[in-house]
Amino acid sequence: MRDMGRVGPYWGRETYGGVGRSATRKIVAHREFFVSIAADLSALDVPAPAKINLFLAVTGRRPDGFHDLLSVAAPLVWGGAVSVEAKGRSFSVECDDPGIPTDGTNLVLKAAAAFADAAGWRGGAHFSISKRVPAGAGLGGASSDAAAALVALNRLADAPLDGAGLARVASGVGSDCALFLSRGPVVMRGRGERVEALAPAASRRIRGRRVLVFKPGFAIPTAWAYGKLAESPQGYVSSAEAEGRLASWIAGPESGAEDLLFNSMELPAFAKFAALPLLLGLVRARFGVSAGMSGSGSACFALLAEAADARPIAATVREAWGPSAFVADTRFA
Repeated sequence: MRDMGRVGPYWGRETYGGVGRSATRKIVAHREFFVSIAADLSALDVPAPAKINLFLAVTGRRPDGFHDLLSVAAPLVWGGAVSVEAKGRSFSVECDDPGIPTDGTNLVLKAAAAFADAAGWRGGAHFSISKRVPAGAGLGGASSDAAAALVALNRLADAPLDGAGLARVASGVGSDCALFLSRGPVVMRGRGERVEALAPAASRRIRGRRVLVFKPGFAIPTAWAYGKLAESPQGYVSSAEAEGRLASWIAGPESGAEDLLFNSMELPAFAKFAALPLLLGLVRARFGVSAGMSGSGSACFALLAEAADARPIAATVREAWGPSAFVADTRFA
């Protein structure tokens, strides 16, 4: 334990028995200290990490217009953050990226409304989004922001929802939201709302691995990508085949994350945006790494050895895609 006689601007070595100005200053300082603590308890900063889909098999279209899938997704240690402050009786949001809407279409506000309804909470909050995960990338940025908002609200409201309840709310907000409630790799089924932790032995083959994330200057709208996939049914993988592939990888103790890579969504994305497969092929050939696209794109990734120098790969990305290309050297959580 630290010596409390030397901690903080409000605490000194003097005794509390004095009178006059010294005592008055101490009383005021102590009051301000506890006011600051109270303010801290009404505001939270929650990480909003990106994710990578290492395996994404789309198995068919559902009657409701969504698609069924089987995916292994893993959060990264890199991402943005959502700051939440209890305030008033309504919800509002701001973002440091002017391209992100702050009206009712923002998934954070949808998540807040869903939480209030599920928990019977009558409070309000203001959300500040520090946007680091680019939109239209297949990295789950908006879903992660929404999940962070749910976690923060549940803490501010003194945890009226347990883990299962929070997951149900997240699943109703967006297909990817529930995966961000997990701290490690997960298996996703249905339209992505059915989430379970990856088996521990298999999870260890992914967690902590270095990964280079790179995105071109253009985005790919998720709805467009899935619509195009629906026009090419040969892009679907049968549920039995997808489950068999995943089960085989999980059962193979020598299989690394590199052996898991697959993405049905590369079919429509690569047909439209030739810059993606051209660069991925170049990166694989030149650097001998396993690489692929995450989600519906446009972000791609390369799995790196621990001692690998990522700078030549980053230089190749920017040479091919120009200075607007985004690159992040990070790890799986």
